Amino acid sequence: MVEAFVRLVCPECSKEWQENPAELPGLRTNFSCSSCHATRRLTEFMRTERDLEAVRQFQ
Repeated sequence: MVEAFVRLVCPECSKEWQENPAELPGLRTNFSCSSCHATRRLTEFMRTERDLEAVRQFQ
């Protein structure tokens, strides 16, 4: 089985990282950057539209 991942980027500090979409909270849930602790909706951390679609498939 191929493991999926989505790319995230913090809108505040620009930190980039990858996460398993099955382990992320709901798209409308608040999410915090592990680096600067900025809190916004998870959708605002998605790097591309493709990453957003991947998360939608797992929810």
